Amino acid sequence: MAGRLRVGFQGERGAFSEEAAYQLCGQPIVPVPFTRFEEVFAALTAKSIDRASIPIENTLHGSVHENYDHLLRFDLPILGETSLRIVHNLIALPGVKFSQVRRVFSHPVALAQCLDFFTNNPQVERVPFYDTAGSVKMIADEGLMDAAAIASTVAASNYGAHILKKSIEDDRRNFTRFFLLCHRDRHAKLRAKPAPGEPSKTSILFATRNTPGALFRSLSAFALRDLNLTKIESRPLRGKPWEYLFYLDFLGQETDVNVQKALGHLEESADLVRVLGSYPKTC
Repeated sequence: MAGRLRVGFQGERGAFSEEAAYQLCGQPIVPVPFTRFEEVFAALTAKSIDRASIPIENTLHGSVHENYDHLLRFDLPILGETSLRIVHNLIALPGVKFSQVRRVFSHPVALAQCLDFFTNNPQVERVPFYDTAGSVKMIADEGLMDAAAIASTVAASNYGAHILKKSIEDDRRNFTRFFLLCHRDRHAKLRAKPAPGEPSKTSILFATRNTPGALFRSLSAFALRDLNLTKIESRPLRGKPWEYLFYLDFLGQETDVNVQKALGHLEESADLVRVLGSYPKTC
């Protein structure tokens, strides 16, 4: 275990965020679970962990708004991204048959992504729980013989459970994008330098002035330099009702000349500009 990266994530062992952590780091790690996203960000800020694996958006559910807000509050740069296919399995204790199952526990998002399963099995009650892997841990800890959970195959293995039904999600084109975060003090040393021709992505946040055309002028900084925007997200600006922050992803490296010019142009029309990170584009 010595020398391995301590990587924090929200959820219990076997959560999808832990799978993403291994994918993001590409090496053996020490997984460190936390109950809440805020705790992960705080632990990385305090350097009690080395990295954090954080979900930022899902192809079906949309953005994880809480984590966008934490990116503003905590100054933790993005080192990388990955896309993880989300496979939801119905999991129960050994010996439990599907005919015995009356309750199914999981995170509300996971339950909502398996609506066809519940429509076809009206005898089964949906029960929201704080975490997918945590729901498997709970039925194992409490020895529930009339219940099942929706979670990953890793969660089933971790808690000695078995899979009753595989891949019960409504849409198999279900992917979650994750960020790998690090502490600001370590970012310059750790930031990956793209190989020649390797596509890069940059994430920023900015706040415009509350004037006509302010957003148009801000976005024109990228359009004029042919920078391809891949995502834009607005979030309420806390303390300023009806004013908003914008999170933006675009193709390009922060050190590129045209990116530097676009950011300088943006700073002329925005009240706040912060680069969250430049990293190899993988999704």
